[in-house]
Amino acid sequence: MKKNIAIIMGGYSSEYEISLKSGNVVYETLDKQKYNAYRIHIFENKWIYVNDDNIEFPVDKNDFSIIIHDKKITFDCVFNAIHGTPGEDGFMQAYLELLNIPHTSCGMYQAALTFNKRDCLSVLKPYGIKTAESYYLNLGDAIDEDAIIKKVGLPCFVKANKAGSSFGISKVYEKEKLQQAIDFAFKEDDEIIIESFLDGTEVSVGVISYQGETKVLPITEIVSNNDFFNYEAKYLGESQEITPARISDSDANKVREIAKKVYEVLKMKGFSRSEYIFKNGEPHLLEINTVPGLTHASILPQQAAAAGISLSELFENAIEEALK
Repeated sequence: MKKNIAIIMGGYSSEYEISLKSGNVVYETLDKQKYNAYRIHIFENKWIYVNDDNIEFPVDKNDFSIIIHDKKITFDCVFNAIHGTPGEDGFMQAYLELLNIPHTSCGMYQAALTFNKRDCLSVLKPYGIKTAESYYLNLGDAIDEDAIIKKVGLPCFVKANKAGSSFGISKVYEKEKLQQAIDFAFKEDDEIIIESFLDGTEVSVGVISYQGETKVLPITEIVSNNDFFNYEAKYLGESQEITPARISDSDANKVREIAKKVYEVLKMKGFSRSEYIFKNGEPHLLEINTVPGLTHASILPQQAAAAGISLSELFENAIEEALK
């Protein structure tokens, strides 16, 4: 009997458009002979099932079900394609776990932790995971520009703490531009992280649960045509993503081991993609994405292809791992 799979997409953040693209790629790729796939749009003002004719049916949040032609449909598994809140920060995971519905992403705690850059880096530090120097600010804090620059130096990065896809991020070269960057980051989140600039090769490492084991995918080198890997570089083609990365075997092994260690220390499941910059030959962790982009242009699918894993195998494995 075919399993009913809800593909959740959309979300409440600036990333909802990318999420809709990811979700639609999953929907188009899944084998309809094996699965009954349903596109579920999750927005702040409505949760709906959208059929192939773009007709909307409301989702009953009491048990995450839908009614079509007087027939109630429940789901065997949820494929999570929501980038940002509420799909990447633990809210959907907690909701689905309370309802005992298997889902393809990591657990509630892991999602909440990794979405909070400051907390995640703090948890990983005792395990020897290297990171940039950082300075934290909450909305309403007094801003001491000299203290910030003394801690992290210039240039530095000002980032929203809980926001994905390079929203609310600026690279600051001079003290006079610091306040502007801080204001920009506070538009995305009420917490920000200011980090020292790491000058080195940037790589992205996909780690997934595949056929019952932790699998590190081929490494991608990020070469941004812009000043850094911002939204335009990530989604509008203004970067080169080179898989496998043009780094030495020893550097590749080093970052591969660290990415696997991070995945296992945090007790992750499902997909993850972590970003690192090499400084003095050592990979420094920038952040972890637990619902990475799944469009044809996205990094994780490129890495899977380089590993000989097709999109349909990648998505199907995620569902089968969740159903275990």
